[in-house]
Amino acid sequence: MSGWHIKNNVMRTVEILDVKPENPHVKTIFFRDEMCASAEPGQFIMVWIPGVDEIPLSISSIYPDGSSSVTVAEVGEATRALTRMRAGDIIGVRGPFGLGFKVSGERALVVGGGTGMAPLMMLINRLVEGGVDVTVIEGAENSNKLIFLDRLNNLSESMGVEVLFTTEDGSYGFRGLATDLAERVLCNKRFDVIYTCGPERMIRKAYEMAKAYSVDFQASLERYMRCAIGICGSCTIGKYRVCRDGPVFDMERIGEIEEYLGVLKYNESGERIPV
Repeated sequence: MSGWHIKNNVMRTVEILDVKPENPHVKTIFFRDEMCASAEPGQFIMVWIPGVDEIPLSISSIYPDGSSSVTVAEVGEATRALTRMRAGDIIGVRGPFGLGFKVSGERALVVGGGTGMAPLMMLINRLVEGGVDVTVIEGAENSNKLIFLDRLNNLSESMGVEVLFTTEDGSYGFRGLATDLAERVLCNKRFDVIYTCGPERMIRKAYEMAKAYSVDFQASLERYMRCAIGICGSCTIGKYRVCRDGPVFDMERIGEIEEYLGVLKYNESGERIPV
């Protein structure tokens, strides 16, 4: 392991600067850490909640003042404890880890589902800064599960980013799945690359569309992670370890593991379970 990775793997304690609700179940937590401020879009960190657990979270933003943020949904004991923390509370961070998104091409379609928008938000900002023509699709079950509405609408108004929302129940934006809307968009506009993160079945559909339309593809995958440095093997997908070889995978490497994508993963006990 290189010295850079060893340094990144050292736990640092940081103070929470602010906590912002994104919807009734999701909050963005802001803090300042020098290493996190140098992260690439799509990289993740391990966040330690004192006395509870350590969990992997994607960095959702980096700001000019050196602060960073993670965006977390309340789904279990650790995330519940983290979303109930306040400014001034202390957490621990390790990282950033893994491979991030690579900016390529002139026209990008970004497809996010639920909290999968977290690593994509940082990517969208990077694409806009690079002069890429960006179309964003965010999907969720209903209007209460959409996130970053204000930030995305601001990008639409100030930077000309095309932003489309879709909900399964039709309570906000288009009715249907994010991939349904992506298919319609792909029929009418040519893209160089599709970026995606969210439920793995959604990623699988987006991958199949990328193949059908001959578009480059990058996806951020999620797996159960303990060590974050490729040792424990809990995050295996095919021959890869998501923490070290991902979490972002390109078209070629997705092709090598497509028989597992949207099909199987390992749980906390190491048992293979359906995605």
